[in-house]
Amino acid sequence: MPDTCPLVVAVVGPTASGKSDLALDLAEALGGEVVNADASQLYRGMDIGTAKVPPTQRRGLPHHQLDVLDVTDEASVAAYQHHARADLAAIAARGRPAVVVGGSGLYVRALLDRLEIPPTDPEVRARLEEEAARLGTATLYARLRGVDPAAADAIEPNNTRRVVRALEVIDLTGRPFSATMPAREYLRPTLALGLELPRDVLDERIGTRVARMWRDGLLDEVRALEPLGLREGRTASRALGYAQALAQLDGTLTEAEAQDQTAAMTRRFARRQESWFRPDPRITWLDPREDGTATRALALVRGVIGDNGRHG
Repeated sequence: MPDTCPLVVAVVGPTASGKSDLALDLAEALGGEVVNADASQLYRGMDIGTAKVPPTQRRGLPHHQLDVLDVTDEASVAAYQHHARADLAAIAARGRPAVVVGGSGLYVRALLDRLEIPPTDPEVRARLEEEAARLGTATLYARLRGVDPAAADAIEPNNTRRVVRALEVIDLTGRPFSATMPAREYLRPTLALGLELPRDVLDERIGTRVARMWRDGLLDEVRALEPLGLREGRTASRALGYAQALAQLDGTLTEAEAQDQTAAMTRRFARRQESWFRPDPRITWLDPREDGTATRALALVRGVIGDNGRHG
């Protein structure tokens, strides 16, 4: 009989590190269910460019928070938190462990940790977005640093969306945006496992993945998504690989340039993922290249189950 317990196992780390395979191995061995925590994989039809596990390769395991948004929808941490936490509660009610997998750090934290999602106001956001377009993101980033240096330290200077969001929250609440950042306190019993690779190995894997995306038909996928509104989607159209594929279709990038740009931006994104997850002392790090990584991960999970006195 598989182990059953209310434990949540989180598999995190940078893109192309092997998270999906380990999550499948653990969920299969534990009789668990998988909950996606990759923002781009929320979108229907965005499969090849997000390295989404095809249905035929999901080993018959229930998967949640995949294909829940149209490409014209804007991904929302608040909406994800609400729906994904409902999934965790339902999985626990069935007496099964949940395996959360993904590299979108804020989504992982919003799901697992105590995190208050601050309010939003379309008019305030529109005003700030207009200022960013007129004055430049650097000007708004400097404003943010003046009022909330801790938030500025945690946000990339050229990430217009997050800079605008931080200033919006400050405007609406009168509190620093950094005060709403998640605390490292799990809501449910959780074991976090991180996958890490040497930078040169990860860079090579990313290059290989990007080449495979084009070989597997990313351009055809993007062509099929265009009539569904991909270009109009604020979040989906900017996803790594999709923005570059659109540029290739428009003739502003060659195929080689589109792939090179995607690989370079994905490597930078992987650095940010590492910077997000690395400081969290609760994560146990594993090298996916080592023989028996899945066996070691399963032993760690079963050790926690045993310590909690919860056996299936």
